[in-house]
Amino acid sequence: MVWPVLIAVAGAFTLALGSAMQERDAVRAPGHRVARAGFLLHLVRQPRWVIGSAAAVLGACLHLVALSGAPLTIIQPIGVTGLLFAIVLSAVFNRRRVGVGQIVAGVAVMVGLVGVLWLFPHASNTPVMPTPVALALTGATLGLGAAVYLTAHWMPDGARGIMLALAGGTAMGTTSGLARVITAGAHEDWTSVVGWLTPLALITAVFGALLMQNAYRTGHFAAAYSTLLITDPVVGVGIGALLLGEGAPETLPAQCAAAAFAALAIAGTVSLAQARHRNPEAEHQHTGSTVDN
Repeated sequence: MVWPVLIAVAGAFTLALGSAMQERDAVRAPGHRVARAGFLLHLVRQPRWVIGSAAAVLGACLHLVALSGAPLTIIQPIGVTGLLFAIVLSAVFNRRRVGVGQIVAGVAVMVGLVGVLWLFPHASNTPVMPTPVALALTGATLGLGAAVYLTAHWMPDGARGIMLALAGGTAMGTTSGLARVITAGAHEDWTSVVGWLTPLALITAVFGALLMQNAYRTGHFAAAYSTLLITDPVVGVGIGALLLGEGAPETLPAQCAAAAFAALAIAGTVSLAQARHRNPEAEHQHTGSTVDN
C-alpha cells in the first residue's frame, strides 16, 4: 500500500508542476485575451511548455498506476492535493508569496471535491456507449465550449478564467468518459480502438487544451486549475452515472451531502478567482499577433 501512495503523491506533484510551467508560456504568448487555435501551435514551439505538457501527462499516468494498486478512496484525495502543489509552484515561478487565504480556499476545494467523489458509486462493469450517444455528448461539449470561448472576450479576467476552465474541464471530463469506454473495450478486443469514439476523444482533448491554456492566460492560475480539478472528474462521474449505468447517490442524505461538498468546492474556487495574487505578466499581454490568424 505504501508504494501506490508514494506514486500518487509523485503524480500529483508532477501534474501540478507541468500545469504551472504551462501557465508561464500561456501568459507570455502573443495574441488576444482569448487566443485562437494558432495559439497552441505557438505553444508547442516553446521548450518549457512542451516539458510542462510532458510532465502533466506523466503525472496523469502516475495517478493511473497508483489507482491500479490501491482503492480510489485512498488515491483520489492524494491526487487532489496537487492543487496546493500548483498554488505554491505558480507562486515560486512568479516570485510572489502564497497568501493564507489561497491555502484555505485550496483546502476547501480539495475537501469538497473528495467528498463528492466519495459519495458516488464506482461500478466495475464494462462500460458501453453507442456511437449516436457519443456524437451527441461530443457535440454538446463542443457547443458549450464554443459558446464560452466566443463570449469570454467580454468577461472580467477572474470570471473569464473560471468559465474557460469550466468549459475546458468539461471537455477533459468528456474525454475521460470516452477514454474509459475505449480502454475498457480494448481489454476485450484491441480493434475496438479503431472506431468513432477515438477521434471524438482526440477532438475534445485538443479543444479542452485550447480552453485551459486560455484560462491559464488570464493569470488566475489557482482558480483555473482548481476549476479543472473539480470539473474534469465530476463530469466524468456524471457521464458514468447518466450514460454508462454506474449509478449515483441514491439516498436523500447522500444527495444532500454531495450538494454540500460541491458548494464548498465552488466557494473555494470563487475565492481563488477573487484573490489579488495573480500572474502580473497577464496585465501586459499583447493585443494582436500572427498566432491568432
